[in-house]
Amino acid sequence: MRRTLLYLVAGVPLAAVGLALLIAGWTLVAVLAITPLLGPVLVGYRYAVGRLARVHAAAANALLGADVRPRVSSPGRRGYWRSAANVLRDPAFWKQQAYLAVQLTLGWALAVGELSLIASSLGAISYPIWYRWAHSSIGSWHADTLGKALLAVPVGVAALVVALVVLRPLAGLSRSLVAGLLRDTEQTASPLSPHRLRRSLAVHAIASASLNAFLIVIWTFTSRGYFWPEWSLIGLGLPLAVHAWVVLVEQRPDLMQKKRMTRPLALHEGIALSLAVFFVLIWAVTGAGYFWPLWPMLGLALVFVCHAVVELARRDSRISQLEETRAGAVDRQDSELARIERDLHDGAQARLVALGMSLGMAEQKLATDPVAAQELLAEARRGTHEALEELRTLARGFHPPVLADRGLGAAISALAARTPLEVNVAVDLPRRPPNALETAAYFVAAEALANAGKHANAGRVDIGVHADGDRLVVDVVDDGNGGADPTGNGLRGLARRVEALDGTLAVDSPAGGPTTISAVMPCEW
Repeated sequence: MRRTLLYLVAGVPLAAVGLALLIAGWTLVAVLAITPLLGPVLVGYRYAVGRLARVHAAAANALLGADVRPRVSSPGRRGYWRSAANVLRDPAFWKQQAYLAVQLTLGWALAVGELSLIASSLGAISYPIWYRWAHSSIGSWHADTLGKALLAVPVGVAALVVALVVLRPLAGLSRSLVAGLLRDTEQTASPLSPHRLRRSLAVHAIASASLNAFLIVIWTFTSRGYFWPEWSLIGLGLPLAVHAWVVLVEQRPDLMQKKRMTRPLALHEGIALSLAVFFVLIWAVTGAGYFWPLWPMLGLALVFVCHAVVELARRDSRISQLEETRAGAVDRQDSELARIERDLHDGAQARLVALGMSLGMAEQKLATDPVAAQELLAEARRGTHEALEELRTLARGFHPPVLADRGLGAAISALAARTPLEVNVAVDLPRRPPNALETAAYFVAAEALANAGKHANAGRVDIGVHADGDRLVVDVVDDGNGGADPTGNGLRGLARRVEALDGTLAVDSPAGGPTTISAVMPCEW
């Protein structure tokens, strides 16, 4: 509980810094949008957002037991304008800003509400000590005696118990926000179940309603003049609306499909609308004069349009990549069929024809020359054995039997046993992956091992297969002379096989070695 309270207190100044950073950053971006300075400003703003996100993450790691480390730069090809485009395309950049926005609303409101409740509780508990100098009253009731002052003690104890009880769900909510918005895609995240999502929203709603009810009760028993609890209603309503929208997006993906929106864009839409309503409500309770919310609403709309353009460009790029991958998969399938037909024609078929001829000649010589017939039959038996070996080798080329029978670890180990190289195999998987992924992982190891022996002059190869969250990772490292060409037929065919499963293949092979081939494929365990 103490750690959670410290985290909430630390969030107050961090929220102020986040508000200043968001306003300053997007103001500079808007002002310099049509100048060449936009690129450096975006890169610098992205670095500042990442650094502040790391400060929040460090506090969550130390006080809440989280395990996140947000990145401070956006990956991608480097260049003056490419760096700016990388920032706009980086989902982590938008998620970190969303976290800062939630922290300066939800985090600030929760911290102030929790501290106010604890302070009020302690004040009520200690009221019999200082009531003589307080001269406080609730309506017509005035605590002018010790007996009346003692009535505040059980109220303070009850309020303190409530304040301490809600610390646990507040810690869970804060940890979920940190993990959901500050955890990079490379880190393993355990998804929240629908039940836990709904329960967190219910706890949030109950906490907000309780605090608002408490403040309204205080207002009721005091002067009943200006309705100052409206500020808590508006302030606590914004984070609750954002939380409800996040749960809705997670629970109803069909709504995104109907609107043809991605998940980040749908989240952005809900947060922008919530902020717009928040500004309008503040304008309404402060006199409803000049409609100043128009300007922040225009800023929110501009940022949303930029995000939508980026998401649309990413979707078009993804469609083009899928079309290219599908075409590559079709070409690879045609090549595989042609290879199988050629191997059957030149290998097993030719041996079977020779076998038939030997059996025919043995049949003719059986009566006249039994010795020659026996030699022909022995030759036919050897030919049968060779034809079977040809067929086994051919079958092993597109799906080895040991892979189907004993799994990926045994198949790669059998592959390593047939090579003269020193091969270290390490397979650590929670369970067997789907057949298509298992086959692709096997051929990545097989092709990389074959290249290490034929072209790299390697003496040692390390093959590692492991699960990284919802991904299957295959790493093959050899100590050869390097210089592998990723555009070669073998590696390009592997890349197409992996890309057909929505994965990626990376080849790192500097001159002099070592060569590292890494395949990453999504996998539902």
